[in-house]
Amino acid sequence: MRAFVTGGSGFVGPWLRRHLEDNGDEVIAPGPEVDVTDAAAITKAVVDAAPTAIYHLAALASVGDSWRDPARTFEVNATGTLHLLEAARACATPPTVLLICSAEVYGVVTPEDLPLTEEAPLRPATPYAASKVAAEFLGLQSFLSYGLPVIRVRAFNHIGPGQAGSFVVSDLAQRVAQLAATGGGKLRVGNTTTRRDFTDVRDVVRAYRLLVAKGEPGEVYNVCTGQDVSIEHLIERLLDLAGIECEVEPDPSLIRPVDIPVLRGDPSKLARATGWQPTIPLEQTLKETLAQYSVSPGR
Repeated sequence: MRAFVTGGSGFVGPWLRRHLEDNGDEVIAPGPEVDVTDAAAITKAVVDAAPTAIYHLAALASVGDSWRDPARTFEVNATGTLHLLEAARACATPPTVLLICSAEVYGVVTPEDLPLTEEAPLRPATPYAASKVAAEFLGLQSFLSYGLPVIRVRAFNHIGPGQAGSFVVSDLAQRVAQLAATGGGKLRVGNTTTRRDFTDVRDVVRAYRLLVAKGEPGEVYNVCTGQDVSIEHLIERLLDLAGIECEVEPDPSLIRPVDIPVLRGDPSKLARATGWQPTIPLEQTLKETLAQYSVSPGR
């Protein structure tokens, strides 16, 4: 398979590229010089590559940042996706396009709604989520109108080594490691009662490749574990793994305008289509994420 990967220099990109190459795929992953908001540049890059599959990872993925700059978030996530889809249509042989969308599109849900299936209504509650709804439906429109083989993914929270510090698990791991190195202190946190469905990034990229190979064009698939965990639990595990005790102190500045209380998905549609199951336990992911920040005291 000849794969074109947008956003290949982000968190997921290097893991996906490694997984694809390990499975014998040829990977083209242009750098930041090919911006999805530049229609001419992304069209030329895609057409020249002539891929059999496109993995569209390029996005502004921070929910918090989307509140500060919703226009830029929409430009990259929605308009950038439109440019990517038009580029795919311009290929002599249209490639399969895997659009990486987000479980944030489900919005605020009640316990009765859980676990979330792909049939759940979309109620975007953040600028980021709204941009991802737009991106997803641009993909659906391209499939329905032009027959472009688009497969949509609603990825729940994915974590692991190499994730930027602006995301909750990597941010907590980095600060816990710093506290461990300096002998303790206070850990300031936002809302610790929120619960999310976390999947290791290495399991996530396996799901992506399997969906390109076995997924049904026009369909949408959750990528998740089916289990939700509170931020409070993550903090407790990270502190335990670091071997420290410290005071956990609420910080109002870290509270988002809207914070969805709980997201837990149902991965059974993905499992039926591809046979995928998560293989890496949360404890291993937390341990390896913490280890990348850990230093000896005094260093």
